[in-house]
Amino acid sequence: MAGKILIDAEKCKGCGLCVEVCPKGAVRISKNSNAMGYFPAECCGDSCIGCGACAVMCPDVAIEVFRDKVQEVESGAARPKAMIKEKS
Repeated sequence: MAGKILIDAEKCKGCGLCVEVCPKGAVRISKNSNAMGYFPAECCGDSCIGCGACAVMCPDVAIEVFRDKVQEVESGAARPKAMIKEKS
């Protein structure tokens, strides 16, 4: 399943929680700062699977997740449906 994330760089404070939780290493901390002087997270490469772990962990609600189609999570982990959107 292919996914995509959008990170609002102006909301992100660069805490790195999303980087730590991403199972595919699709998120990194930017080398460029935002208007507030923080180094925000950014998507890197195309390895995102749309799992939503980064959005769930983000304390600043700066990440939006998109994926090709919604499927059941085998582990049974609950994820907020409002944070994960299907691509149209």
